[in-house]
Amino acid sequence: MRPWAAFGALCLAAAAFAETAGPAKKMNALSKEKSPYLLQHADNPVDWLAWGEEAFERARREDKPIFLSIGYSTCHWCHVMERESFSKEEVARELNGRFVCVKVDREERPDVDALYMRAAAGAGWGGGWPLNLWLTPELKPFFGGTYFPPEPRWGRPSLAELAGRIDELWRTRKEDLRKDAEALSAQLEQAEFAHSTATASGGRTEKGRRAEWLDAALRALEASFDDSRGGFGQAPKFPTPPVQNLLFRLQARRGGKKAADMALRTLRSMARGGIQDHLGGGFHRYSTDAGWRVPHFEKMLYDNAQLAVNFLEAYQVSKDPEFSRTARRILDYVGRDMTHPQGGFYSAEDADSLLFGVDKGTDSLHAAKGEGAFYLWTAAEAESELGPERAALFSYHYGILPEGNAPEDPHGEFKRRNILYEARTVEETAKEFGLTKREAESRLSQARETLLKARAKRPRPALDDKIIASWNGLALSAFARGAQTLEDEAYLRRAENAARFLRANLYDEGSGTLYRSWRDGGRSVEGMADDYAFMAAGLLDLYEASFDPQWLDWSLKLSESMLERFYDAEKGGFYMVSTQTARGLLARIMVDQDGSEPSAGSMAALTLLRLAQITDREDLRKAAEKTLERFAPLMDRYPRAAAQMLCALDFSLSKPKQILIAGKRDDPGTREMLRVVHSRYLPNRILILIEGEEARKRLSRHMPFVKGVYPIQGKASAYICLNYACELPTNDPRAAGDILDGKAARKPFP
Repeated sequence: MRPWAAFGALCLAAAAFAETAGPAKKMNALSKEKSPYLLQHADNPVDWLAWGEEAFERARREDKPIFLSIGYSTCHWCHVMERESFSKEEVARELNGRFVCVKVDREERPDVDALYMRAAAGAGWGGGWPLNLWLTPELKPFFGGTYFPPEPRWGRPSLAELAGRIDELWRTRKEDLRKDAEALSAQLEQAEFAHSTATASGGRTEKGRRAEWLDAALRALEASFDDSRGGFGQAPKFPTPPVQNLLFRLQARRGGKKAADMALRTLRSMARGGIQDHLGGGFHRYSTDAGWRVPHFEKMLYDNAQLAVNFLEAYQVSKDPEFSRTARRILDYVGRDMTHPQGGFYSAEDADSLLFGVDKGTDSLHAAKGEGAFYLWTAAEAESELGPERAALFSYHYGILPEGNAPEDPHGEFKRRNILYEARTVEETAKEFGLTKREAESRLSQARETLLKARAKRPRPALDDKIIASWNGLALSAFARGAQTLEDEAYLRRAENAARFLRANLYDEGSGTLYRSWRDGGRSVEGMADDYAFMAAGLLDLYEASFDPQWLDWSLKLSESMLERFYDAEKGGFYMVSTQTARGLLARIMVDQDGSEPSAGSMAALTLLRLAQITDREDLRKAAEKTLERFAPLMDRYPRAAAQMLCALDFSLSKPKQILIAGKRDDPGTREMLRVVHSRYLPNRILILIEGEEARKRLSRHMPFVKGVYPIQGKASAYICLNYACELPTNDPRAAGDILDGKAARKPFP
C-alpha cells in the first residue's frame, strides 16, 4: 500500500471511530422505517414522524400545523439542510414544540410529492427538493418553499426564524391561515378538474389531425435544438430519454435524416461529456452547463436504464460502435454497482462523498465531504497512478489540467480537481502521440482500468439500496434489449434474475397487488400506476428476449390490474394512485407530462397497444386509444412534454409488424433469424418465437393463425405479418431482412 493510501485509511478509520465512540444519539420514529432517506434523519433531534395516520391524528388532536419536508436520499440540498438545520438541537426546539414534523421520501411516495409540488408551484413558493411546507391538520398547505438556510441569507429567512413567525400566525391568525389553505386547496382541485376536462374533451374532436402532431413535434424539437452541443435549450441540460425515443420513431416514420441526426448528435455529445462516468460507466443526473461537461454527480437507475435503450437504438440506427460501447458500459455499471445479490436493481448513488484534502495552514491531510469527490482527479493523482507517459496521453484525451478544469467547490476545500471528459477524439490523441487509432484506444482502455481500480479504494458515494418497482421495470427493458442488440446472454440472465426477485418480493400473486419498493427484507406502500405500467413494459421486453411465456403472462396480469385500479374508464388516462391509496390525499391526480421519466399514461398506452397486437384483445386497444384521446391537446400543443405519449401515438397510427419465427431457440438458424430482427431499428413490431407444440398451443389462444406456423424444410423460418396478414414465410435470413426493409415484393401467405 502506498503511504498516501495508508494514511488515508487511517484517517477514515479515525473518523469512523470518532463517530461511533461518542455518546449515542436519541433516535426518532423514523428509525423504524426502511427508506434510506428517512433513515438519514432517524437520529435528528427533530421528532420526525413518517407520513401516515399517526401524524395526522396527532396534528388534529393537538390542533398543530404539520411541518412537511419532502426529499430523497441522493439529493444534495436535502443533505445540506439535514446537516445545517435538522441535526441541530436549537432548530429542533423551534420545530418540535410548535408543529407535527413529517418526513416523506418522494421516491417512496411520489403521489404525495406530486400533489404538494403542484400546490407549491401554484402558490408561487417555488419547486424543487427539499420541499418544505406547512399544512393545516387537514393536510391543506398554507406556506412553504424549498431550501431554508440555518441563518438568514440570499434573501431567505432562516428555518428557525420562519418557524417562529408561522407559530405566531397560527396562534393569532389561525382562521386566516385556514382560509388561505382552503383557497389554495380549492384552486388545486379546480385546476385538476379543469385539466381533466380539457384533456378529456379535446382528443375526440381532433382525431383526424393526429398524424400532423408528429410532424409538429419534429418542428418544435428542431426549434429548440442546440446545434453546436446537442440537446435542447440551454443549461442545465437533462438527458430526457423520451425525446430520443420519439426522434428515432419520427425518423422511422418520415424518412430523411433530421430527426435521427438530432438524437445521435445529442447522445454523442453526452457520451463524450463529463456527464458520463468515463471510468466506471453510467451517467450522472444532469449537466449544469450547456456542453454536457460539468455534471450534478448523483446517478439514478431510471436515467441509466432509459439511456441504455437510447444508445442501443442509436446503434441500430447508425451502426456506429461508439453507441454500442456506451450502452454496454451503462449495463455493466448497473450490473456491477447497482444490483442486489439476489437480482433486483438499486435506486441511486449519491452525488456527495469523502475526499482527502490538505489543510492550508498545517499541510496536514483531512477528509471532507463534497459533491463529485469520488469522481474528480488532480493531474498529480493521475500521474501517480499511471506514470508520466500514460498520464500525458490520458490527460490530453480527457482534458486533465494541472490547474484543474472543475469548478471550485464553494467552501474552497479542494482545488485543481478535474472532471474527465473527452476533450479530444481518439484520432486527435493518436496523431498527437504518434500512434495508430487502435494503439491509442488500447492505451486509453488500460489507463481507465488502472484509474478505476485506484478509484475503488476511495470512499464510495452513499448507495440508496431500496428497490423501486417502476425503475426496475425500466431496467428490465434495458437488459432485455441489451441481450438482443448486443447478443449477450449475460444481460438476459440478469434481467431474468431481477424479474424473479421482483415477483418474489414485490408482488402478491393472490391479490394481484404490486408493491412500490422493497428494502432490507420489507416492502412499502402498494404500487402506483407507473409501477404497474413500467413493470408490464419491462416484462413484455423480457418476453421478447427470452420467449418464456411466464413473463408475457405476468405482463398481461399487471396490465389488467392497472386497468382495474388506476384507469379512468369514462375519460381515459391513469391516475397516480388507486382509490384506496388516495384516501387522505387532497386530490387524486393524474400525471400527464413526460419528463426524465415517462408518465404512467404514456407507458401504459404503448404497452397496451403492444399487448393488443399479441393477444388481439380489443379492451386493451380501446383503453390505449382512449388515453391518447384524453391527452390529445397536450400532444398537439406541447409535444416536448408528451414525447413518450407521441411514441404511443406513432404506434397506434402505424401498421405494426408481427414477426413470428418458427424454430428452436438454440438452433444456429433461429439465432441468425433473430439477429436479422435485432440488428434493425423496428419500433412498431412484436416478436414471437414458436418453439414446439406447447408454445404454439399457448399462443394460438390469442392468435389462432399461429397454428399454421412451422419451420420450412426443417429450417428456422420467419413469418412477417402486417395486421395479421402475413408474407410468404422464408427460411432465408437475407430474404427475411429484405421483407423487413420493405425491399421485397409482397407475396401474401394464404
